[in-house]
Amino acid sequence: MNIEDYRNYCINKKEVTEHFPFDKDTLVFKVCNKMFALASLKKWEEGNAFINLKCDPDYALELRAEYDSIKPGYHMHKRQWNSVYIHTGELPNKLITALIDHSYDMVVKGLPKKFKALL
Repeated sequence: MNIEDYRNYCINKKEVTEHFPFDKDTLVFKVCNKMFALASLKKWEEGNAFINLKCDPDYALELRAEYDSIKPGYHMHKRQWNSVYIHTGELPNKLITALIDHSYDMVVKGLPKKFKALL
């Protein structure tokens, strides 16, 4: 997966917007103004691409045990976020997109009813 594929996959989900709230480097995707995916463009360009994704805490532990390329979320709440390292080639695109979907769904699940109605 390259940065364009990642961006296109995220931005095409319902009610998703992209932002740079922290700096000019960290691309953040939000659903109804709640973060579900973020990545450093600089790290991607340097060949150290990874995406931070929200994850169910139990599932996060399972993923980390199974894949060396999935680690506790860098600069995130370690229990609820994973850093998914793309550059290693260990993870198939199908798994990466499934993890993006899972993150999106986790955030949607926590939204107030008025926002869920938009989806």
